[in-house]
Amino acid sequence: MGNTHKPYGIYEKFIKRPLDLICGLLVLVLFCWLYLIVAVLVRIKLGSPVLFTQDRPGKDEKIFRLYKFRTMTDERDENGKLLPDNVRLTKFGIFLRKTSLDELPELFCIIKGDMSFIGPRPLLVAYLPYYTEREKLRHTVRPGLTGLAQASGRNTVDWDKRFEMDVKYVENLSFLMDMKVIGMTIKTVIGHSDQVAEDTRMIEGNFAEIRRERLARTGKLEKEQD
Repeated sequence: MGNTHKPYGIYEKFIKRPLDLICGLLVLVLFCWLYLIVAVLVRIKLGSPVLFTQDRPGKDEKIFRLYKFRTMTDERDENGKLLPDNVRLTKFGIFLRKTSLDELPELFCIIKGDMSFIGPRPLLVAYLPYYTEREKLRHTVRPGLTGLAQASGRNTVDWDKRFEMDVKYVENLSFLMDMKVIGMTIKTVIGHSDQVAEDTRMIEGNFAEIRRERLARTGKLEKEQD
């Protein structure tokens, strides 16, 4: 299967995006107080800026700006180099990640149209050259605040399985699928998974490095066979 995908149902063609927009605006109105409280706490406990921003690939690999509440300090060593993530990640930051409160600002990406509530999670731009043709299907729909792969185990699922679940989501995109993912996500968040790192390299390694090493090994094996 190539990396093309055309909306094939009424839900995906005409309902999903308007529903994202309406629900996004409703959540923003109802929970603006929560955004304010979290922002103030982040500023007091972790410093400024309150938001963590990073470029991520969206639908059709179009690059957009992702927003999250920061969960780490800017602590540096004597040479001015940032300390490792596990040192800068505070108890408060861990709490934000476990409860997914750090992801609240992504609502603005949804309202803007860069993201959806449900879809494959947007990963690093540096990963783009390393997807297989089948895995590239994950970029034929808007990335999501949560997705089938994340709801199935957050960052505890290895890369190959995560991407296969992303493709499964795209191939079976429907209202019922989105409702299923929402239910799974609620269960995962309530379960307070211990594996809550934003940077998945802390758990399963950097995807680009893993794929480069795999390609290098494959190339070496091919040369040996020749």
